[in-house]
Amino acid sequence: MNSNTPTWMRLQAEEILASPQESQEEDSSSSNPKRYRTIWISDTHLGSKGCKANYLSEFLKKHDCETLILVGDIIDGWRMRKRVFWPQEHTNVIRRILTRAKRGTKVIYITGNHDDMLRRYSGIQFGNIDLLDEYTHTTADGRKIWCIHGDQFDGVVQCHRWIALFGDFLYESMLHVNRWFNQARHRLGFGYWSLSAYLKARVKRAVNFISDFENAVAKEAQNKNMDGVICGHIHHAEIRQISPDVTYYNCGDWVESCTALAEDFDGNIQLINWVKLDHETVQTTLKESSAGELQGAE
Repeated sequence: MNSNTPTWMRLQAEEILASPQESQEEDSSSSNPKRYRTIWISDTHLGSKGCKANYLSEFLKKHDCETLILVGDIIDGWRMRKRVFWPQEHTNVIRRILTRAKRGTKVIYITGNHDDMLRRYSGIQFGNIDLLDEYTHTTADGRKIWCIHGDQFDGVVQCHRWIALFGDFLYESMLHVNRWFNQARHRLGFGYWSLSAYLKARVKRAVNFISDFENAVAKEAQNKNMDGVICGHIHHAEIRQISPDVTYYNCGDWVESCTALAEDFDGNIQLINWVKLDHETVQTTLKESSAGELQGAE
């Protein structure tokens, strides 16, 4: 880490990497993770109760990459200003990211509105991690992708911060209801399902906002002569061809959808729905296990 690295950030990183748990946890990881050229994740909101840290930690354990791009709102500074909430599961996520960087993965941390306290340090590099406000990524097939968080295109965040904070309170309340709802679903044997994402997809004004946001971001990407744009912010995972020249990508989030974007070594970018994929994997494992027990009984 260089001399411009904030002291608190440097000490936190050194403490996590020095922990004996780190090597034990990583050694017990999946011995054969799926490898990609690039992975993008955003809106993890570490430090908030809504963060699905266990899902994210498991995803990072089972997926490897040459470059990991964190597309903003990784740490929820808004929430942590009100109360400190930082369980071990959130530290485990940071540990996995720092360990990846230590072992050669290039990590790009793009700041968002919830971790805007880091924007004053934009441009610094610590270890193999670059802290930036935006980043241009070149895919394996030569396309230029503009990577930003996206809050710059949200008029509520930019012009009416108090409305954004009130909306954040309402959103946190809905996530609280969502946690109770999914606990009940789990007891009944059903998988995770996002109530807030369901409502957002069916409320006309929310749908219009998402569409306007996507078009505005894509238009700016086109103005910058980019072939595509990858962002987060609105918690709505999407891959959409906005125009013949620009593809819009949104990582989604890790409080509702638990999604990420991944680029293979040919330059193709796909959306990974980890909750759906993990649930299907668990169900397949249970079926195979049950079939084995029946065969053994026979």
